[in-house]
Amino acid sequence: MTSSDHLLDLIQTNPEIDLLLRSSFGFDIHRKYYGDDLSLASGAPLEVIAGESAGGAYFLGVEQNGRRPVVFASSEGEGGLLADDLADALEIIIGLEWRDCLSFSGGGDLEVMQVSAQHLERSRYKDNPDIDSEAAQVAAALSLRIVPVADLVIRLQAAASKTEPDYVVTGDGQTFDPLFGEYAEPRHGGWR
Repeated sequence: MTSSDHLLDLIQTNPEIDLLLRSSFGFDIHRKYYGDDLSLASGAPLEVIAGESAGGAYFLGVEQNGRRPVVFASSEGEGGLLADDLADALEIIIGLEWRDCLSFSGGGDLEVMQVSAQHLERSRYKDNPDIDSEAAQVAAALSLRIVPVADLVIRLQAAASKTEPDYVVTGDGQTFDPLFGEYAEPRHGGWR
């Protein structure tokens, strides 16, 4: 059993952790559908492992050196590498507003991402004052680390930067756009 299989099994057999991942962190192991014929541009297959409420999905790639990379594909046609394995991906998912951090990345600029992450942390706590305790509960149950946000941003930027050429997502004859958004902050009103 790979470490990814072990983590997915732990989530499946722990209803409370499954619910927290689904409701607070957008990682739903019961939502495993994302169209047909999705793969990597290299031709390597992808295995869907979870979805999220906006229609995106998380996939495991082919095992490399004992690790299975995690790829994300959004319902808006963006996709790419999220982390080198599921443990790293889950640490990012529970510790960072990673989708918006990538959306407001200035095309993948690490400094812009760090600023975005700071702004996003404030709204994260406003939306869910219990988010830290929920993340700690998930981390404890899955033997994950609670990693400082600045370090998670570095890991996220490094992973998404490795999307080309091996982790470019394709499907239905289309190549997905990169995960990095071009804007440095929300267009209407900036960060508030």
